[in-house]
Amino acid sequence: MRVVLTASLFTAVFLVATVVPRHGVRRSHASSRRPTALDGDFADPFVLSTQQGYYAFATGTRGSHLQVAGSRDLAGWTRAADPLPALPAWARDEAGVTWAPSVLPRANGYVLYYTTRDRRSGYQCISAARGARPEGPYLDRSPRPLVCQVDTDAALCGSIDPSPFVDGAGRPYLLWKSDENSQRCRTAPRIWSQRLSEDGLSLVGEPAALMARDRAWEGDIVEAPSMVAHDGQYYLFYSGNWYASSRYAVGYATCAGPLGPCQKVTVAAPFLGSTGAALGPGGQELFRTPDGTLWMAYHAWTAPQTDYAHGGARSLRLARVGFDARGPALAAARP
Repeated sequence: MRVVLTASLFTAVFLVATVVPRHGVRRSHASSRRPTALDGDFADPFVLSTQQGYYAFATGTRGSHLQVAGSRDLAGWTRAADPLPALPAWARDEAGVTWAPSVLPRANGYVLYYTTRDRRSGYQCISAARGARPEGPYLDRSPRPLVCQVDTDAALCGSIDPSPFVDGAGRPYLLWKSDENSQRCRTAPRIWSQRLSEDGLSLVGEPAALMARDRAWEGDIVEAPSMVAHDGQYYLFYSGNWYASSRYAVGYATCAGPLGPCQKVTVAAPFLGSTGAALGPGGQELFRTPDGTLWMAYHAWTAPQTDYAHGGARSLRLARVGFDARGPALAAARP
């Protein structure tokens, strides 16, 4: 999703989201810890869970390609250096065009997926970098983008928002969004999935289109896919509408498998929309703690701002995710 650089970091600390029930949004009665999130702008978050602790990645701010911070308990966070200190030669190294990182652990280290600008085509594309440690640094020696839907017979104006998923058999996949709503295409964007090689550095087979923008609450956009499996069911979460507005929100679909087919559940309204001071929630990613508890990391603006031009910031929020007979539900913060 697009990012506009902030002039500085803004200080505001947020607790686990309290969710007002809407279509498909319900409070869980399960006990929930109250981790605080990172202060300042921390958009498009991804949390990597390890036995040693947690690493939160995000779109970069001024002076950095990406951000990363570490925590032992999801409460106190320590920022680290830019996990991607350099871009590959094919990428255009300019402010505001590198975003939405995610990480896939592999047997010999970690793979960082991210969106950046392809120098040749001028479109946003997806690349992969390797690192020995979860916090980085990551090195990208790729000669070309990993995913860049610009050269086929049906050019899709680029590819953004990569998110890895590993199925129950240990097979890795990559999900992403084709940037068809961009200025040069102006069509309905789609969310895709494709098998990854075992090392996570190349694609296997053909991509599968999982869903497209087709609901009123989504506006002109669907993006930021994130998949999770629960009790044999695959859930595809995604963000819809314009990121710099209170209309930005999170929806989900159920899928037969990582390559679909998928059916939208949040057809009339989003799963998670603006509530109280948290405006335009989205950019969500799902992660599990070592004990198996499922969490959603996402960003939101703080009322009344919903853009950078007026001093806003998209801060990290964390919410516990539970399931009942009707599907997923977010846990409310305890008072």
